[in-house]
Amino acid sequence: MNERIVIDQEIQHGKPVIRGTRVPITRIVGGLAGNMTKEEIMKEYEVTEEDIWAALNYAAELIETEEFHPLPGLPGEGNALSG
Repeated sequence: MNERIVIDQEIQHGKPVIRGTRVPITRIVGGLAGNMTKEEIMKEYEVTEEDIWAALNYAAELIETEEFHPLPGLPGEGNALSG
């Protein structure tokens, strides 16, 4: 795990956060997904650009280790993620 990320049961109920803060990784990734800029996130949550990259890398590592299964769908419709 990145040295900028910490998991402590005493902070945010054990959710991964930026070290030295109570800012969950999900807040940073969610902010980016919601069209916040890096600058807006840095100002809003008082984190650095390196913290943002660490959050994205942490999320990528989680996705990489995850197992994926097709979503059930009706015959001929594909799955819920197909266009």
